[in-house]
Amino acid sequence: MQKNVIVIGAGAAGLMAAVTAAENGHKVTVLEKTEKAGKKIYITGKGRCNLTNDCATEDFFGYVARNHKFLYSAVYGFDHEMVKDFFEKNGCPVKVERGGRVFPVSDHASDVTAALVRRLQKLGGRIVFHTSVSAILKQDGEDTDTGHTARVRGVRLQNGRELYADAVILCTGGLSYPSTGSEGDGLKMAKGMGMEVTPTAPSLVPFETKEEWCRQLQGLALKNVSVRVFPLETAAADPDKTNADGKAESKPKKKKSRQNKAVYEAFGELLFTHFGMSGPIILTASCYCDFLKYPGGFRLFLNLKPALSREQLEERLRREFLQAPDRHLPGAVRPLFPARLAEVITELSGLETHRRAASFTEPEIKKLAALIQEVPVTVTGTRGYREAIITRGGISVKEINPSTMESRRIAGLYAAGEVLDVDAQTGGFNLQIAWSTGRLAGQSI
Repeated sequence: MQKNVIVIGAGAAGLMAAVTAAENGHKVTVLEKTEKAGKKIYITGKGRCNLTNDCATEDFFGYVARNHKFLYSAVYGFDHEMVKDFFEKNGCPVKVERGGRVFPVSDHASDVTAALVRRLQKLGGRIVFHTSVSAILKQDGEDTDTGHTARVRGVRLQNGRELYADAVILCTGGLSYPSTGSEGDGLKMAKGMGMEVTPTAPSLVPFETKEEWCRQLQGLALKNVSVRVFPLETAAADPDKTNADGKAESKPKKKKSRQNKAVYEAFGELLFTHFGMSGPIILTASCYCDFLKYPGGFRLFLNLKPALSREQLEERLRREFLQAPDRHLPGAVRPLFPARLAEVITELSGLETHRRAASFTEPEIKKLAALIQEVPVTVTGTRGYREAIITRGGISVKEINPSTMESRRIAGLYAAGEVLDVDAQTGGFNLQIAWSTGRLAGQSI
């Protein structure tokens, strides 16, 4: 039976849901509050659109930060191979790059949106722009067979007009990049219908830091470094570590052992900025840093030479000091680091930077090596939703049937994409979630 389907939001999940519903013979209308489709798609992957990741499907779930089990049906039903095949067949050939990242061959994110819109239009679906939805309409009445306590009957627009629908798919996104239209509208609608919405926060977002030296290194990108991140009140430090003032770190009182574990550890690239730190490993670290739970912030330990053991690093320093015995400390360690970083590290060490390299004692070399592999950084917060790639939190997965993406309470109401309480690391995983959940919602009507 053909049904009248309304999709709220013309983003990644909404367009895929609309295409899929139309493929199944339904009459589909997409309501989009802004002036064009796929506004957030246009800015992903720096305008190139990292549309999925080529990792094995069973490995995909390890990159999901929260509620990965909820996604089993959706992802196995429409995995990365199916996503690539979909875009190839719809005029958007793709390629795989480093880290399994999948991009359009053209390197134009607009081609991803165009493929979806073309397909939808070919199937008779339509998109109505500059149209905001204020509420989802439902009719109460318990269905003993399904357990639903109400049935969707349409939507109310901001201008007061009501549109009838047999099914509504909520794909409004979260709160990140509000300039693209993601302002939390769907979360408000869900709350208005009595659905549980978990607390939201910016995720995949740069860190703001307390230390001024991070800002002094603005623009410096580092490859092949590693980080460990702890809640600030439980961040354990060794006695020979130094803080930003060059003083020894004291070991805070231990709490539960579970809390003393790093919330995130990784190896990769980072970038110093005018406010703190960014780059791939920092953005992913933000997925696991819950500032609602730990408002005091986090302590990040930066290892500038993770490929070396402590003993190897100490030996490397001895060798550099022997080769340049008359150089001052920053110059002696310059072969290990960019010039600006060499200045900062030696200053943080608390050692006298004007001394000749040959004058440094064995304990001082050990102290410097310890700092290089455990540079402490105080993370005070994030850059907020305006710079967050995704939103953490959303409609509770307890509200949604993972086999259909339909509301457990309201028959005919579906949800997909970032509006749900599921999010993942960088690398195309969040768009895969959007495609998979949108596809399942559209199929289930």
